[in-house]
Amino acid sequence: MRFAILASFVALAVAHAHDSTAPRRKSLGFGPVHPQAEYRSSPYQITTNGFVPQEVGSDPFAVARLFIEDQLVGQLSESLSYRIRDDSYTDSNTGITHIYARQLVNGFEVADGNMNINVKDGLIISYGNSFYKGLTSEVLANSHKHHPHREYCSQLEAEMGDRNAELRVDSTEQTVMGSRPGVHHELRTLRQLHASNNCEGKDIPYQFHDDSLVASEAGDVRAALLQFMLAATPNDKVQGDILSNYDHYLEKMSLTPEHHFVSTGEPIVMKVDNVPDTVNPVRASLVYVQVPNEAGDATELHLVWKMHVEMQDNWYEAAVSAQSPHRIISVVDWASDAPVPTPEPSAPATYRVFPWGVNDPTEGERKHVKENFDALASPAGWHSIPAANDPSLKGTQSSGWKNSTTTWGNNVFAQENWEGQNSYITNYRPEGDSGLYDYPYNPKETSRDEGQAEAEKYINATVTQLFYTTNMVHDLYHRYGFDEVSGNFQQYNFGRGGRENDGVICNAQDGSGYNNANFMTPPDGQNGRMRMYLWNTALPFRDGDLEAGIVIHEYSHGLSTRLTGGPSDSGCLGWGESGGMGEGWGDFLATTIRANKTYSDYAMGSWAANTEKGIRNYPYSLDESINPSSYQTLDKPGYWGVHAIGEVWAQLLWVVSQRLIEKHGFSDTLYPPLPLENGTIPEGDFYRPRVGKKPLIPKHGNTLMVQLVLNGMKLQPCRPSFFDARDAIIQADEQLTGGENFCELWKGFASRGLGQDAAVIGRTPWGGGQRSNGYSMPTACVTME
Repeated sequence: MRFAILASFVALAVAHAHDSTAPRRKSLGFGPVHPQAEYRSSPYQITTNGFVPQEVGSDPFAVARLFIEDQLVGQLSESLSYRIRDDSYTDSNTGITHIYARQLVNGFEVADGNMNINVKDGLIISYGNSFYKGLTSEVLANSHKHHPHREYCSQLEAEMGDRNAELRVDSTEQTVMGSRPGVHHELRTLRQLHASNNCEGKDIPYQFHDDSLVASEAGDVRAALLQFMLAATPNDKVQGDILSNYDHYLEKMSLTPEHHFVSTGEPIVMKVDNVPDTVNPVRASLVYVQVPNEAGDATELHLVWKMHVEMQDNWYEAAVSAQSPHRIISVVDWASDAPVPTPEPSAPATYRVFPWGVNDPTEGERKHVKENFDALASPAGWHSIPAANDPSLKGTQSSGWKNSTTTWGNNVFAQENWEGQNSYITNYRPEGDSGLYDYPYNPKETSRDEGQAEAEKYINATVTQLFYTTNMVHDLYHRYGFDEVSGNFQQYNFGRGGRENDGVICNAQDGSGYNNANFMTPPDGQNGRMRMYLWNTALPFRDGDLEAGIVIHEYSHGLSTRLTGGPSDSGCLGWGESGGMGEGWGDFLATTIRANKTYSDYAMGSWAANTEKGIRNYPYSLDESINPSSYQTLDKPGYWGVHAIGEVWAQLLWVVSQRLIEKHGFSDTLYPPLPLENGTIPEGDFYRPRVGKKPLIPKHGNTLMVQLVLNGMKLQPCRPSFFDARDAIIQADEQLTGGENFCELWKGFASRGLGQDAAVIGRTPWGGGQRSNGYSMPTACVTME
C-alpha cells in the first residue's frame, strides 16, 4: 500500500496537573482564533442592529430562526444553511430558552460555526456567533491549503520568545515561587509545534513507499487518525512502532459507518476499530473547521476529520486535515451518553464521612450523616437505578429498578481503581450493612515504599467519602439549574429530557498516578469519568478523595463544559482564556462551598499537597498584598497554562462574590430547602418571597453568586473570553433580579482590572496576547460613588 506520512508531528503536551512537581499527564490543547466571533449581551445592541423583537408569546425557536436568517441575510442558499441542535432547552427557573445552532456548508457541518441564542418573551436577550462569513465559492479553493499562515507562525514564535525570556529570568534570580521546570517542557513542545507546521518554510520530509508519494484520500480517515495518534500517544514505543510499521497499523484498522433510519441532520459517523493506544473505537466524521486567513481578519474553511479519541488518560476531540499532509488544526482534551415509574425510595443510607462543608481532615471529624434525599435532584435516592440503565446488567433481560447495597447508583459509580485502567463495573466497592457505610480510617505512618499498601487498607472509607461528596455536588448543582435538560450526569433522567446513561464513574485511589486528579467530560449521554489519586507528599500518604475541594473542582469541570455552548458540545473550554476559566470555576465553587460566615482566605489543595500555601500561586483573598491577581496578570511569566489562567478568573469571582455578600449577607448553607410533598419549593430564609411566576431568587450574597455563575455559563458563547463570561454574569443578574446588582458586579470586576476599558491585543490560540487592565465602569455606577 502506498502512503505519505509526516515525519515531524505536533507533540504539544500542556500540563494538566495540580502540582508542578507531579508527573505530567500529556495533554494536547490548541486551536484557531476566530476574528469574526462576537458576543452581544445587551438586547439594546441587538435591536439597534435592526432585529425587531417578536410578541411575548412567540415560539422561542421560531424567534431564533428569524434572528439567524436576519443575521445571514443574503447568505443562505442551498450550499450555506444551518440546523438547530437538539440539545437546545428552556431553563425552568428563568424561562430563558437557550438555542444552539450549527452552520452547514455544502451539506457538511462547520464544527466551530456556532450560534448560541438566548430568547425570553419574544426577545433575543443575548447571542454568540462564530459562523463562517465568507463565500461558499471560496471553500473549494481552500480545500488544498494545509499550512498555517504567516501570522499563525509569528504567534508561535512570539510564544517561544516569551518562554525563552522566562528561562532567562529563572536562571538569574529565584522568584517568590521559585523556578518553573515546566517552562522547559512548554518551550520544547512549542518548538515541535513550530516545526510540525512547517513555519520554517522547509520542504516537508515524507516517508516513501515504492519510490512514490501519494496523498491519502479524504474519504479514508485512517491515515489522518494515525497522524493524530503519533502526536497524541505518550508512549514512545507505540510512536516508534507506528512509524516502523505504518502499513500494518493502517491495514489493521477497520471502518464501520453508523447508519440511522431517521436523519438527525448530524454528520455521518465512521467507527474505527483497532486504533493504537486507544481504549474504545474512534468515532470520526467529515466536517469543516475555520482557519484564520493570512491577513488574520477573516476565516477560511478547511475540510477535516473530526475525531473523538478515547485513550487511557485522555479523551480527545480533534480536527485533522482530511487530505495529506494531515495537519492537526485543533484539539480539545475532555479529560480537565421512555420514562420508568419512580419507585418509593428505601430508607436513607447512613455514611460515616467528613460532612459537607468540611474540606479536609484538618477542618473537622468524621461523623454519621444520612443520605441527602432530595426529591427534585435525586427522586430515587442515591442507591437506586433502573435495570435498563444499569451498565452491570447490560445484555440481560432485567427490568424494573435495582436497589444497590454498594456505592453504585443513578448519579455516581464509585469504586477503587488500583490498576489504573478503564474498567470499573467489577472493581471493588464497599457493601453497606443494612444501609450503614461505617468504616475505620486511621492510616499509620510507614516507609514510603509501604505508603500505597497502607492507604489501600482504608479503601472502604475512601470510596464511601467519594460517593457521598459527588452525590452531594450532583444534588447541589441540580438545584441551581444543572438539571437533566441542561446535560447533567445521570443514568436515568426521569422523563425530564436530556440524554441518559452518563452517570459519573468515580475512581478512588486511581493507580495511574500520584498527586493529581482529573475529570473527563464527553458530550451529554456519555459517562463522565473522575479519577482521584493518592498524594505521596506526606507519610502516611494523603488521599485526595478526602479533600472535598479537589473532588468539587473536578466535578465542576463537567458542570462548566456541559453548560457552556450546550450539553452536546464538549469542545468549548479547550484552551486559552476559556480553558483557564474551566479551571477557575472549579476553584471558585469549591472555595465558596467551604466558606464560612466569618471571612477567611483559602488556599487550594493544602492538605493533600501538605503545604500551607496550597497548589496555586496564591490563596484566594481580598487582600491584594496576599493575592495581587488582576486581568493583566495573564501576561506575566508562568501564566501560559490553563491552571494559572484559572487562578486569575477564580480570584476575580471571589472578589465579586464578596461584594454581593457585603450587600445581601451570607447563608450558612448553599442547599435550597427540600421540596414539599406537592413538589413546590418553600422560600424559607433561602429565597426571596416569590411573586407570581417570577423565578426563584436566592436572597443571600453567596447563594446568589452561585446562581449567577451557573446562569452565566448558560448564556455565554462557546469559547468565551474573560469579557464574555463577565458580561454573561452581569446579564444573568439582569434577567434574574432586574439588574439590581449591576454596579456591585461591575465594581467587583473592575477592581481587579476587568472594567469596561480592559483590552487584549493579538490574542493567540494558546491564550497569549498583550493585555491591559481597565478600571472604568458604566456611568450609572460612577455617579453612585
